[in-house]
Amino acid sequence: MGLGVGLPAVKGRSRARASTAVAIAAALTLAGACTAGGGGGGGGSGGGDSPTVGLLLPGGGASRFGQFDKPLIEKKLRELCPSCPRAFAATPDPAMQRQQLESMITRGVDVLIIAAVDPQLLRPSVEAAHRAGIPVVAYDRLAQGPISGYVTFDGAEVGKLQGTALLKAMGAKVHGGQIVMMNGATSDPNAGWFKRGALSVLSGKVRIGKSYDTVGWRPENAFVDMRAAIAALGADHIDGVLAANDSLAGAVISALKATEVRPLPPVTGQDADLAAVRRIVEGDQYMTVYKPYKPAADAAVEMAVALGRGKSVTSIATGTVDNAATKDIPAVLLPAVPVTVGDIKDTLVKDGMYTIAQICPPNLRSACAKAGLTP
Repeated sequence: MGLGVGLPAVKGRSRARASTAVAIAAALTLAGACTAGGGGGGGGSGGGDSPTVGLLLPGGGASRFGQFDKPLIEKKLRELCPSCPRAFAATPDPAMQRQQLESMITRGVDVLIIAAVDPQLLRPSVEAAHRAGIPVVAYDRLAQGPISGYVTFDGAEVGKLQGTALLKAMGAKVHGGQIVMMNGATSDPNAGWFKRGALSVLSGKVRIGKSYDTVGWRPENAFVDMRAAIAALGADHIDGVLAANDSLAGAVISALKATEVRPLPPVTGQDADLAAVRRIVEGDQYMTVYKPYKPAADAAVEMAVALGRGKSVTSIATGTVDNAATKDIPAVLLPAVPVTVGDIKDTLVKDGMYTIAQICPPNLRSACAKAGLTP
């Protein structure tokens, strides 16, 4: 994966569009969760100065993508292009996401923002979008296939932040200490990026007793793997856990508690989920990595609107990346922020991600006061 400058211009395009209401209705039925909003959007009738923007996310509702990314993307889209029709679909199921993408192609959207559940499985559909003249902006995760832009946080830096924080938390136990690595899914290129970043800090400093690639990023799988690690290594021989995100961290901590490991070793995380922030206040989780979502959402929308209007994204991108199909993809790689208990007020609260009231339910008020989290 290379970073560079001198980004190529992204040229405009023309294509055939879906032409009947029957085709549109069929596409929407296939998508399941796809709904249009803002200024019409039927059948890809946008384009020009008001392109139809399709958004595909790997989760909605209470997930990070539903709580933060989606509303921020929609808000920026309303600011940049109030009359742009838009369509939205969300699912954690890779096969369903592929159907949703194919539905949006049939529907005739002008540009797509996609956070892929399984980039490799989605590749044929990304290629179909390319053949239809629909540019794709990969969001958060590097999609495979001919994409036109990419917005994410620097995954190597995220892994380095986690590894550095874990070493600090282990203190004197670093010397001769042993950790468990609970990595993300191998189907997600970001997981390998995080892992390589963490290993660049951890290798040669600590022993890695067990390392797991968590299938589907599923917490239940991480719980089983952590129980296996405890059984194999011994409850008294785990001095830290590098958990790739907060959902995995929660499962790791549950497994440690279920096995009555005391005291809990330091556990890392990522995404600054509310449950994780509360665990940090309580002392169960050591840190998380906060990724300010607004700059990412803003950059993705800026790229999508420009591409939908047939314009270049050179001035938006800060570098380039490569995937297996495309070289020099215009990219925006954003910095992330490590958060421990002493940082919560000056990062998450200050940025308006959470209020102190949200972080501090009655059972945590004492711990919150100790952490300086008072109204």
